[in-house]
Amino acid sequence: MVGDSDFELHIRRWALVRAGDPIVTHSSRLLPVLHAGEPAMLKIATAAEERWGASLMIWWAGRGAARVIAHDDDAVLLERATGSRSLVDMAADGADDEASRIICKAVAALHEPRMTPPPELIPLDERFRALEAALEGEIFARSLAAARMLLADPSDVVPLHGDIHHANILDFGARGWLAIDPKRLKGERGFDYANLFCNPDHAVATAPGRLARQVEVVAEAAQLERVRLLHWILAWAGLSAAWLIEDGEEEHVAPTLEVAKIAAAEIDKS
Repeated sequence: MVGDSDFELHIRRWALVRAGDPIVTHSSRLLPVLHAGEPAMLKIATAAEERWGASLMIWWAGRGAARVIAHDDDAVLLERATGSRSLVDMAADGADDEASRIICKAVAALHEPRMTPPPELIPLDERFRALEAALEGEIFARSLAAARMLLADPSDVVPLHGDIHHANILDFGARGWLAIDPKRLKGERGFDYANLFCNPDHAVATAPGRLARQVEVVAEAAQLERVRLLHWILAWAGLSAAWLIEDGEEEHVAPTLEVAKIAAAEIDKS
């Protein structure tokens, strides 16, 4: 369990000044701070996945993602987003197309080749093992079939963020829109666009015509093949629903499966 003493250790080590109250998530504790007078975020991981993600943030070196200022085993000091714009608000307030294009631009920057090899990454097929469980129902079967098809013959394999959505791409002012909280995966780049179709919330994600419209927007902006992107959405939504069942979050399963059903219907029209 991370406590104030852990914050204080790094405050002293990196000469930080507190600039806000702690923020607690299921996998980390965060503290807004100032570093050399500039806004920063001190993040201390409480889950292994967050520690692994920090290694990918370091490798990205501020291109497409928040810049890492300092780090050690469990803690990372990041530049802090201080811009006033929100992709969540944009998607809900009539600027869904613009929000999707912003996300695509940020993801493309993450996928650009680097001169140095990436850190050790988790193969994408390992992420889909939850979907291999004995889940009943036609839509789970279709999601699994889509995942197997995609994973059997991947293209454009790159280091992946693994959890792209509207709240993980933030406004960094003059630095633009940058990603936070990666999951350190490796696989076909199309995977990184699938989760935005389940976001920013259930009402937006399942609104009539929304998925079909955003598939066109994202396919064009990210230069993805439309039907293959639909298969990634179908596979991802099924996997997300499987995780929700594992975590006992039954109230979110039905709307997530609705996204899978909409994607499957769009595939059937193609």
